[in-house]
This record gives sequence, C-alpha cells and structure tokens, in this order.
Amino acid sequence: MTVTKTHRPRCFLDVEVGGEPMGRIVLELFSDVCPVTCENFRALCTGEKGLGKTTSKPLHYKGVIFHRVVKDFMIQSGDFSVGNGTGGESIYGGTFADENFEMKHDKPYLLSMANRGKDTNGSQFFITTQPAPHLDGVHVVFGQVISGQEVASNIESLPVDRVCRPLQDAKVVNCGELVLKIKAKVAHEKKKRMVSSSSSSSSSTSSSSESDSDSTRERKKHKKKRKKQKKEKKRFF
Repeated sequence: MTVTKTHRPRCFLDVEVGGEPMGRIVLELFSDVCPVTCENFRALCTGEKGLGKTTSKPLHYKGVIFHRVVKDFMIQSGDFSVGNGTGGESIYGGTFADENFEMKHDKPYLLSMANRGKDTNGSQFFITTQPAPHLDGVHVVFGQVISGQEVASNIESLPVDRVCRPLQDAKVVNCGELVLKIKAKVAHEKKKRMVSSSSSSSSSTSSSSESDSDSTRERKKHKKKRKKQKKEKKRFF
C-alpha cells in the first residue's frame, strides 16, 4: 500500500509561555503548491539537516520564540540564531527565492514566509490572525493552522513591548512532523521484510554449512571403511 501524492505534510509546534505549557499548533503544509518552501519548513521542524551554512547554528525551530506579535494581524517566529527577527536561514543555505504567490492571505491562521524583500526567504514565518490582502504578492503563503487556533490567538493576546516582542517569552519547546499512520505502517512493513529476508538468508547459509559438514563426514566414514576392507583382504591372503 502506498501513500497518495495528494498527502500534505503536517507539522506541530508545542508552545510554552513563561515556562507554562500553552498547547500545540498543528500546521498543514501546501506541498502540492509550494514544495520547496514546505520542505524548508518541515525540515526545520524536525531538525534533520544539522547546522546552517551561514549561521553555524542547528537548523531547528526547537527553542525559538515568537519574537514579534501584532494584535489583529499576525504572530511571527523562526529566528533560531538571534531571536529578534534579524537572524535565521533556510535549509538550502542563506535565503531562497519566492516560490509563487498562488495562495492569498484571505483568512486567519494561514502560514506565510517572513522576508526582508524580494527573494529573501530564510527560516522566519508568521501566522495570520486576520485576513491580510496587502501581503499578497509579497509573502509566500504555504500552509494553514488545522488545530490549535486558540494557541495562536492566545499568543496574539500577550502583552508586548514597544517593538512588539511579548513581555513573556512564547517559546517553541518541541516541534516536528506528524507522520501519517499509513506512512508509518508502510515503513514498519518494509523494516519487517528486511529483517525477515536477512534471517532467511542467514538460515539458508547455516543449512548449507551443515549440509557440507555432513557430506564431509560421510566421505571420511566411507574412506575408513574401504581401508578396513583392504586390510581384511590382505590378512586373508
């Protein structure tokens, strides 16, 4: 059984505020629309790419804060290297180009790339809390919140300082990819087949060795018997 191509990856962000758990945000990625942008976000959630080429920091969202929060607009995060909106980088090294502007900022709880101008996408992202049509054609929408909208809303309501940073850190304490059950089952079955094949091969080799050993013993026994018969013949004559 195979996973259909229409499957969209899902990632999660577990958020803590002031050391207290706030909840989980689950995001569906529009990988059929923006595969390059989605893969960047997915890998930053899992942390599977190691260290960044330009920052020399782990390419991972774990530990990042929501450094910018604007009421009735959006919540922003993803700066894993500096934490104030000036850092971060993509899994591709530095920044990458705007993939497309097919999706619009036409509703709350959309996932979009933060940037510093045309073709400067790195690791920073934001989640809208209201429609934001003025961002269309400027920022790449590549996903949406499918669970934990209340968590995003609670972050949006946090008191902030004059540069829109929450007075208490809203931190991503854990993150990753949610693996589809069918996908996990396929991986498990594949592993089972590999183990079974390895075991069968080992058993076959063992049987072959035993068979060779038995054959050698038979030849030695037969040779010994023939020697004994020759001796008996000589004694008789």
